[in-house]
Amino acid sequence: MKIVVIGGTGLIGSKTVERLRKCGHEVIAASPNSGVNTITGEGLAEALAGAEVVLDLANSPSFEDKAVLEFFETSGRNLLAAEKAAGVRHHIALSVVGTERLQESGYFRGKLAQEQLIRASGISYTIVHSTQFMEFLSGIAQSGTVGQTVRLSPAYVQPIASDEVADAMADVALSAPANKTIEISGPERVRLSELVARYLKAMKDPRTVEADAEAKYFGARLNDQSLVSDDDPRLGSITFEQWFATSARPK
Repeated sequence: MKIVVIGGTGLIGSKTVERLRKCGHEVIAASPNSGVNTITGEGLAEALAGAEVVLDLANSPSFEDKAVLEFFETSGRNLLAAEKAAGVRHHIALSVVGTERLQESGYFRGKLAQEQLIRASGISYTIVHSTQFMEFLSGIAQSGTVGQTVRLSPAYVQPIASDEVADAMADVALSAPANKTIEISGPERVRLSELVARYLKAMKDPRTVEADAEAKYFGARLNDQSLVSDDDPRLGSITFEQWFATSARPK
């Protein structure tokens, strides 16, 4: 089977490509660097010729409100139109648990627009909602940093390791379209401020974390339901400690 992975050189894309190739499939790791650009349309028709499945794992290079919305709308329209022309049978997109609940945030407004385009496309699809990747903890800490203090919401999160996200994406690619949203989550529910404090301590980072219920998460206020799965998710098994021991290192 020919499978095209948009964003195939990124964190999740590269791991997903590796898994699908090991299963013996023809996998195209598509990105602007490989001559496939979903914004301009360059190389799309050629990459999708003969493809049965497309995974959209690309992310906006900017989190600025207008730019992120334009990215997901333009990329989504171009990609879905090219898939229709090529006769693609299954479109898969990676999105975020809580997208519809976090519309204060420009990023999540962009993701919701992407999902709406998929549902209206007429192409059989599966949308995978994932909780936050453990690999994002550094960026989350940075987003709340002022001086040596990190102000973060104490709302619950349920982080998942990128390896388990890639496992799930590969499994979905080899399954029939669900024509709905499915959810994947990490094994542990923990408060965001506490988790980042554990991460910084393990990294020997001198910053301190201050729990603040009013602190925004990329523009949105959180509550205990915002970022956790409530829809019978596929659960990963890798804990924070296991992930840190194998994937993260103090500077």
